[in-house]
Parts: sequence; structure tokens; C-alpha cells
Amino acid sequence: MVFNSLTFLVFFAAVLAVHSSPISWRKRKWSLLVASYLFYAAWNPPFVLLLWISTAVDWFAAKRMVTAATQRRRLGLLVISLVSNLGMLGLFKYGEFLLENFTMFVRMFGVAYQPPTWHIVLPVGISFYTFQTLSYTIEVYRRRMQPADSLLDFALYVSFFPQLVAGPIVRADRFLPQCLSPRRATGSQWAWGAVLLTVGLFQKTVLADGILAPVVEMVYDSTTQASCIAAWVGTIAFSSQIFFDFSGYSTCAIGAALCLGFSIPDNFRAPYASVGFSDFWRRWHISLSTWLRDYLYISLGGNRGGRFRTNVNLMVTMLLGGLWHGASWRFVVWGGLHGLYLMIERVIRHLFGTVSWTSHALVQLTLGLITYLLVCLTWVFFRACDFESAMTLISAMLGAGTRDTQVPRLDILFSMGVSALLIAGHWVMRRSTFEEVCGRIPWYVRAIALSAMLVSIVLAQEENRAFIYFQF
Repeated sequence: MVFNSLTFLVFFAAVLAVHSSPISWRKRKWSLLVASYLFYAAWNPPFVLLLWISTAVDWFAAKRMVTAATQRRRLGLLVISLVSNLGMLGLFKYGEFLLENFTMFVRMFGVAYQPPTWHIVLPVGISFYTFQTLSYTIEVYRRRMQPADSLLDFALYVSFFPQLVAGPIVRADRFLPQCLSPRRATGSQWAWGAVLLTVGLFQKTVLADGILAPVVEMVYDSTTQASCIAAWVGTIAFSSQIFFDFSGYSTCAIGAALCLGFSIPDNFRAPYASVGFSDFWRRWHISLSTWLRDYLYISLGGNRGGRFRTNVNLMVTMLLGGLWHGASWRFVVWGGLHGLYLMIERVIRHLFGTVSWTSHALVQLTLGLITYLLVCLTWVFFRACDFESAMTLISAMLGAGTRDTQVPRLDILFSMGVSALLIAGHWVMRRSTFEEVCGRIPWYVRAIALSAMLVSIVLAQEENRAFIYFQF
């Protein structure tokens, strides 16, 4: 069940009707929990068991940590949580990847090993809810929060359907307090939630799927080598597609939660207006980047062990962050490139420090453009079908392409126009929020824009494509 489907529209209307009914707050929480399990079961019903296992293990582990007599027992309970959650994630997401690489490794020594066929299906969203529930047990272990008093509240936290399968990754100390008192959307929350749902669906169905996806597929799924122009057009189009796709999901999730009276954090803050790569990761997929910072980078030592150790910690974090996105060496390279960018940025900052001329608007714009183009190079490894295709496209972007794959001029015009407007919009919102920008626009302009978005969503005749981040 995806947001951009009629099925979800009917489902969400039913959820809202029950949630708005005059029943007790406890019964409304039960209705949201059941709805969340139904929402997840729409993909593959047996995988709801994984949600239950994760919920049960982390609930009891956190509760026992409080009463544990020794630090060793507390650590043991944390290990149980880590092993059970990461074990399920490793089996379902990385089992085939590890088996393939083990097979290649032993064949290097002349061992003719034929692995069994891998038939395990990847549960949708397992990376997201695994990291979400792990943050809870880690925070309880660190004594930064007390375990939840209600199993119902904790189960709802783990499985809350608006952000269950593709984030944002919500921290327990942000969500659980909202379960303590009845939540009903106010009139302004309803209105803003509906706006966010409309904007998110427009980003997904019209921009990502309708305009950009065909251009990206024309370049990346072609069996012939792309020209230099086609390679750049396809890659820039993908940079916009993945933003509109993922930001569209996050915007829908925030809007749907708001319609239910819940608040979940933003996941993007104008990332294509970033000046430097540390700035990019403060703006892109914020819930994941902060998770990796707080629970991996800092746990490894952060920047407390000198420059060399800091760079090692940074690279390890980004490599694992890349692997989190997918069980492929392409994603490891993607994360490694971002790690390399961050390391180079740290060296430059150390050599030059804070230079006054870098605050000039034109200099910032130039540095932002360089950041964007280098980010686009990493997107090649994220989108390409395999490592060989990624290297072929990189070489084409660097001028070694042929003219075998061309993109029609009209497609170039539309996709590059959308991408240019996206980048310009990010620079406008670089130091602001979407809500603040909307507040400065006259109400009648907002009404016309929303009406146009709704009409274009209805008229979009493409199939209901799944969101890109569902595969992670």
C-alpha cells in the first residue's frame, strides 16, 4: 500500500474516521496500532511477525535494563537487542550479498562452491524500523531516557504507519511523550497536513514519476553507452528524481501524522543548496545522518582521537551508511565517496580555517554548485544497475561517451527545467523552512498552486510506482 494509490486514500479515510470518533484515547491508540499492522501487512502479511519480534525484544530488554543489578547485565541486554535486530536485518537484507561474496572468495582459491538459491524476500522498510527501535534501547542503556510505561505506546512507536516503511526515523523521546495525552488534529493541523500530503504526492507522482523517471530510465537502463550530454542529463534528472521521490514520501508521512495530531521531524532542509558536504549531510536524510552520528560515529570515538582517528571514524561511518542503503558494493562506493569528500573538506578547513571571503554570496554559490556536481557523481553509483554500468556512465560524464544513447530535446528541456527550479528553490529556502516560505506567499497564490497540484495528481496516468527508498 503506497501513498500514491486509491487504496491508501480509502484506508486513510477509514483511519481518520475512527481516530476522530468519540472513543477513549486508549481505544484510538489501539485502532492506530491495528491500522499500522494492516498497512504493513498489505505488502507481505507474514513479515508483521518481524515487527512483533522487534517490539517484544526491545520492550523487555529496556525494562530489564532498569532493574539490572550490574552493568554487565545491562550490557548483555543491549547486546540481545542489537543481535536480534541486526541479526534479522543481516539475514533478510545482506544474506544473499554475503553468500555471493563468499562464493566469489572461495572460487579464487579453486573451490567450486555452488551456493543454494536464495529465496528470502526483503521485508519492506526493515532498515528504517530496525534503526528506530534500536535507538530506543541504546538511549535507555545510556540512561538518557526511561523505558516506556505502556507496551501499547511502544508498539505504536515502532509501527506507526505514516513513517513505518521509509522514515523519517523517529526517536522514542520525540514520539512516546505524544502518546501520553489524547491527540486530535486542530483545524490548522488538518489544513497544513492536507497541504503537505498534496505537495508530497505532487512531488512523487508528477515530478519524480511523470517527468524525471522516464529520462533517468532512458539513460540508466539503456543497453548502449550514453553520450556525455545524455549521461549528465540522466544523472541530474536522477538527483532531482530521488529528492522528489524521497522528500515526497517524507512530506506525505509528516502530513498524514499531522492529520492524526502527531508531530514527526523534517527529513530534508534544502540539501541541494549545501555549501560543502558536512552541510549536505545536515540537510539530506537528516534522521539517518543524525542516527549514524549519534550511535555510530560518536560510539567509534568521533573526533576525540586526533585527525587520523577522526578520519577513520568518519570513513567507517559513511561506508556503513552506504551499505545500509543496499546490499551491493555500489552503495559502499557511494558511501565511501561521501566519506572521502568529508575527509578532504576537513583537511581544507584545517589548512585555511575560516576565511572571510567564503561568506560572499557569489563564492557560496560557486561552492554550492561544486558540492552539487560532486554529489551528482556519487548518485551514479546509487542508481546504476551494476558497478560496470556505473563506471561506464562516469566515463561518459567525463567525456568518453558515444552518441548511442540520446535524450529527446523536449525531455531534456522539461527535466533540466525542473532540476533548475528545484536547485533555485533550495537556495531560496536555504535559511528558511517550507512553512515560512509558504507563509510569505499570498493566500490566493497558494490556493491556485494547490489546485493545480491536485488536478495534475488526478490527471497523472502513470502506474503507481513504489517509492525508491522502499527497497532499503
